[in-house]
Amino acid sequence: MAMAKKQGATLLSNVFRAFENPFLLPSNARNLSLISNHTAKWMQDTSKKSPMQLINEVPPIKVEGRIVACEGDNNPALGHPIEFMCLDLKDPAICKYCGLRYVQHNHH
Repeated sequence: MAMAKKQGATLLSNVFRAFENPFLLPSNARNLSLISNHTAKWMQDTSKKSPMQLINEVPPIKVEGRIVACEGDNNPALGHPIEFMCLDLKDPAICKYCGLRYVQHNHH
């Protein structure tokens, strides 16, 4: 058990060092500094709406039944894994992949 904790701590310290110096990453690993730079650049541009703002502008989709299956898009190549959601609550059910919201049409 102590050996597993030591290995976990070593792995964690290597990850933190890789954030500080991306050259410590193996050649087949992603460059983590590029991801954070890209995100920072995207967050500074206030002229465009964020993906979260865009998806929140879509009104909740009304569904007749109690169960809805979300795939994100009609084209499977553009969608996500199928997500089944129960609509028994009054609050909209939110897809964990794409953020679309669903409500039961005639909720009692």
